[in-house]
Amino acid sequence: MGLETERLVLRRWREEDLEPLAAIDGDPKVMRFIGDGSVHTREQTAAALALMERRWDERGFGIFAVELRESRELAGWAGLTVPGFLPEVLPAVEIGWRLGRRFWGRGIATEAAREALRYGFTEAGLDRIISICHVDHHASARVMTKLGMRQERETVVPAHGQPVRVLAITRSEFDVVHGG
Repeated sequence: MGLETERLVLRRWREEDLEPLAAIDGDPKVMRFIGDGSVHTREQTAAALALMERRWDERGFGIFAVELRESRELAGWAGLTVPGFLPEVLPAVEIGWRLGRRFWGRGIATEAAREALRYGFTEAGLDRIISICHVDHHASARVMTKLGMRQERETVVPAHGQPVRVLAITRSEFDVVHGG
C-alpha cells in the first residue's frame, strides 16, 4: 500500500526505517513540542513503529512512512491515528506528522499531510479529521491552516499538562479547499 505525490511516497513501514526514525525521535529540536518534550530511545521508537503497524492492521488506516521519491530517503512520517492522549476529543481521528530537521521548511509536511487527509476521507471513509499541536508550535499550526483546518479549541493534555490547540476539517470542507 502506497501513495505518491509530486515529491513523496507515503507507504507502510519497513525494517530499515527504524534507524532513521530513531534518529528523528532522538533529536531534541524535533521532539520539543511532542508529548512532554522528551526524546525517545531507539527501543521506544522500535516499540512505536511496531504499534503503528499493528494499528494499520486493526483500523485500516494509520501512520505512513514518508520518503522522498527521488532519493528514497526517509523524511519522517504523516498519517492518521486515534488521539487517546486527549480523551476529551474522542471519538476522533487525528492527522499528524513528524519530519527530520533537515526536511523542515520545504513544504514536505503539508504535501504529505494533504495526501494523508485525502486518503482518510476517500479511502478510509472518515467524515471529520482533527489535528492537535502544542500552542507554541507555530510551524505545525501553519501546516494545519494550509490544509484548511479551523481551530476548535485550546485545552491541556492530562498526562503532562502541555497546552494544545485542536483544529478540524470535515470531508466537505476538504473537498472545497482541495478540489475533492
